[in-house]
Amino acid sequence: MVKQFTKAIIIATLCNCLCLLAIAQSSWKMQPSPLQTRWAKNVTPSATLQEYPRPQMIRSNWENLNGIWNYTITEKDAPIPTTFNDQILVPFPLESALSGVKKPLLPSQRLWYKRTIKKPEIKNNEKVLLHFGAVDWEAIVYINGQKIGDHTGGYFNFSFDITSALKNGDNELIVGVYDPSDEGPNPHGKQVLKPANILYTASSGIWQTVWMETVPAIHIASLKMTPAPDHGYLSLQVNVPGDAANYTVQAIAQNNGATIGNTSGKANASLQVPVPDPHLWSPNDPFLYDLTVKLLYKNKVIDTVRSYFGMRKIEIKKDEKGQDRIFLNNKYTYNLGVLDQGFWPDGLYTAPTDEALKFDVLAIKSMGFNTVRKHVKVEPARWYYHCDKEGILVWQDMVTCANETATARKNFEKENIENVTQLYNYPSIICWVLFNEGWARYDQQRLTEAMKKMDPSRIVDGHTGENYDRGSPNNPLDKWISSDMTDIHDYPGPGIPPALPGKARVLGEWGGVQVKTPQHQWNDADGWGYISIPAAAFTEKYSFLNKHLKILEEEGLSGSIYTEPFDVETEENGLISYDREIIKIPVGKLRQIHGTLVPPTSDVAANFTVRDIDTTNPDNKYAALLDQYRNGKKDQIFLRDLAQMALRVNDKTNAARIAEDYISQLHQPLTANQWSFINKFTNSSKDKGFSLIQQGRDEMNRVLGNRKADVKLMTIVYQEIIEPHVKSPDANPDWNSMEEKSNQYGPAGEEIFLRAKTIHLLNKQDWNSFASTADRYVDKFAANISAQELNNYAWSVFENLSDATHLSNALAWSKLCIQQGDEPSFIDTYANVLYKSGNKADAITYEEKALKLAPDNEKKTYQDTLEKMRKGEKTWK
Repeated sequence: MVKQFTKAIIIATLCNCLCLLAIAQSSWKMQPSPLQTRWAKNVTPSATLQEYPRPQMIRSNWENLNGIWNYTITEKDAPIPTTFNDQILVPFPLESALSGVKKPLLPSQRLWYKRTIKKPEIKNNEKVLLHFGAVDWEAIVYINGQKIGDHTGGYFNFSFDITSALKNGDNELIVGVYDPSDEGPNPHGKQVLKPANILYTASSGIWQTVWMETVPAIHIASLKMTPAPDHGYLSLQVNVPGDAANYTVQAIAQNNGATIGNTSGKANASLQVPVPDPHLWSPNDPFLYDLTVKLLYKNKVIDTVRSYFGMRKIEIKKDEKGQDRIFLNNKYTYNLGVLDQGFWPDGLYTAPTDEALKFDVLAIKSMGFNTVRKHVKVEPARWYYHCDKEGILVWQDMVTCANETATARKNFEKENIENVTQLYNYPSIICWVLFNEGWARYDQQRLTEAMKKMDPSRIVDGHTGENYDRGSPNNPLDKWISSDMTDIHDYPGPGIPPALPGKARVLGEWGGVQVKTPQHQWNDADGWGYISIPAAAFTEKYSFLNKHLKILEEEGLSGSIYTEPFDVETEENGLISYDREIIKIPVGKLRQIHGTLVPPTSDVAANFTVRDIDTTNPDNKYAALLDQYRNGKKDQIFLRDLAQMALRVNDKTNAARIAEDYISQLHQPLTANQWSFINKFTNSSKDKGFSLIQQGRDEMNRVLGNRKADVKLMTIVYQEIIEPHVKSPDANPDWNSMEEKSNQYGPAGEEIFLRAKTIHLLNKQDWNSFASTADRYVDKFAANISAQELNNYAWSVFENLSDATHLSNALAWSKLCIQQGDEPSFIDTYANVLYKSGNKADAITYEEKALKLAPDNEKKTYQDTLEKMRKGEKTWK
């Protein structure tokens, strides 16, 4: 009876668990997404990214915590909430469709997660570690109401010892997350709250696997492995926290189960694991050794981890012609690569499955590339594992500094160290990339040299795309100072940077050719590329560009990074569509084209399943489809496609008519794609879309970003009400009548009126009227005016007016400019307005600062102004 009763309890408990699981599963569903990958259908709450998350340090005693969590959103400074009424699928970002939520986290908010965890069975003073793969950006962790710890850095793993906070049975785990995305001092890559060209949807909160692990009280915390193939050993450091003085470690290297080398020594010491006659790792032969590391106390093994390593060497050397080249394992190896951004239409920063993550690596290699530049993102450990396993060279970007503030720079340098430390052991990574196109660049020499000191085993690209950095010094040697490469970007290109002693020449970005994939676009109304060509012409164009690339390689180019392997949101530069379904050049042809630079290093992967793009011109069917429309076909998808087709064939009259029919069928709430279409086809106040934009102005601004609704409304108001009356600088329009008509269109009408009047009076040189109007404009709409424009207004007042009120206003405008950064021209304006206002001492202080920051070729102008100020002379005409 006892056994039967126990069995009954077990069955009942199991049924209850299954019921609870069913409830959890039924409450979650993937949110609508413009595109979906084939792997999304395999995502379920009970099986979400279940693979072991740390392939280079494996233990068997672990528990995956991915799945359904409860969540809520509060104001940023609110206390821990008491109610969590909604559910989210971890580890998909809040903004993603796969999270089941798909909403943005604002900088004024905090995201809270909650779930129950059970205390594992522990013995002999074992510890329970709680691991987070990555949480963007600031995380605070609580167990049973007790704060366990916090972490900042949206791309890096972190762990807490939660043993003392756990009680038997159920325990409450709460994680609070603050993520200002692109509006804070946090490195955030290309994530923004309001997506636009080259910038994409933000990924907030938990976005990599969460898991628990039971370990001995004294245990192996991390490994540091540096291959030394020329010397026949692996340099190894086994990091053991706590009092490890009486602990030793043993490391055993194996090849297919056979031991080829072992060593032992003290914990935290530098060891050498013999690797005789090493089998070298390369894209052609991505051979990996197995490594077992044991921690011993008085010769008794207390902890064991399994790992792997690859033996390879990377350096810059001269080839037989005296050209500085990239050498892998003492052999010149051209780095034929792609710019991989790591975004997914359904998971954003998080791949739907590990199979999907691996697909991207296999796809790139199947197309004939041997290199990936991982662009301003750090991937989960398993992505690098797949690169190691499959054989792809990786150039790893640092995640860009957020801005030029001291806090942002502090965060940037902290996270650079975490980046190098976390990714140090992966043999696939051969290059660290510090700055991209001058984005928030500073102290380039110091930081490049610091990175080389952190990791002498790899090459460092200190500044990729310096030619896009308008603030670069004039001396070309300074543009890549201390870097191992000279590196330019060229769209579409290709191009080649200058040859400098000891530096390999690489093309850090090129290509960017847009080829549209109908029915596989994130937003068919907003897709873009650096240049655009039809599908039928792409193979020939791409082949031509690569023939040019081959010529540059023969001239000394050592590597090139094509933009890009996959479309990303509206950026349609990919060789494959964003949903990974359509390839724009047949894979066999791609491999043939690339083979002139790098012979393919593997066969096409068995699971590389994509369809060739349809190269027939869909617009050839326009006449027949237009007849169907005239005969009454009016379904939404048909109308949307036909309107855009009409525009492509320059039938503007029918394009407008068809678009009106489509828009008339739309109802709130509207999707991002629908708003984009309305924005594209609304060109007058009489269009149906105009009233929708007026009514949904705030929503359209939020969904499309960049004040798209305001810009559209202002453009139409200007064209219809203002422009006819201000075509000549000498015009004297009836401003009162114009203002009355403009203001009936709300804030957008008022803004464009004040802007137009300000600029007209400026051009007319009616200085008093200009200054008064500009003051109204800035007072009301300063947040929408660029710093450069504000600076121009302030300078115009400074040069042409002496009235104290106008100068005071100009000083306020100028102060707004200098608050946005240390731009010497803005500081110079501020100094001059101060000086003319009678504040000589402060003016001199600010002009000295402007002089210090000014480029060499502009310093004389600032010096002359400073001397005039010191002498009490006029600095204005």
